[in-house]
Amino acid sequence: MAARANRVEKRPAPRLYLVTPEVAEPAGLSDMLAAALSAADVAAVLLRLAAADDRTLINRAKALAPIVQKRGAALLLGGHPDLVARAGADGAHLAGFAAFEEARALLKPERIAGCGGLETRHDAMLAAEADADYVMFGEPDTQGRKPSFEAVLDRIAWWAEVFEIPCVGFAATADEAEQLAAAGADFVALGDCVFGDARGSAAAIADTAKRLALAEVGG
Repeated sequence: MAARANRVEKRPAPRLYLVTPEVAEPAGLSDMLAAALSAADVAAVLLRLAAADDRTLINRAKALAPIVQKRGAALLLGGHPDLVARAGADGAHLAGFAAFEEARALLKPERIAGCGGLETRHDAMLAAEADADYVMFGEPDTQGRKPSFEAVLDRIAWWAEVFEIPCVGFAATADEAEQLAAAGADFVALGDCVFGDARGSAAAIADTAKRLALAEVGG
């Protein structure tokens, strides 16, 4: 795959990518999600759905899709590539290269297929070579475990130096978001640090967006 040219110019601030809590009742998230999307420029929202039958999952996604899409963000389902079209989503985020490879034919080229849960550099390279729209580093697994932040920074820096396909770095805090931006992330994913912030989702995401913009201006 194509390597990036050596870059000496200042990087733009990365765009934001929201990761929702696990959703069982859309009404409980809709106001927080709308507030966050109105407070900052968000490229995509990863909708994580609590386990249910297919019809329930589709209905949950359909309830939230207009909130996301009318603000210009892409709605991605966490898994469930077979439900993307029926749910009116823009694509799916797959955990692990095997899941991505299995889902690719269902999604490409009409819809977004992103890949996370990549435990090795080799797996990340395989995802890129298989035409993933992005790779994500650092997100928690289904048990809430995640790699060390230092390992994520190292992976982001390596990817940004070599590959053209965008990378997303998962940030647990606004401080981590700034460090991921400095390491070269094209997108910064935010989850509980937005939806669990006592100030509210709008204030939390606006604060992070401001910090990233100031970091870019300052070089």
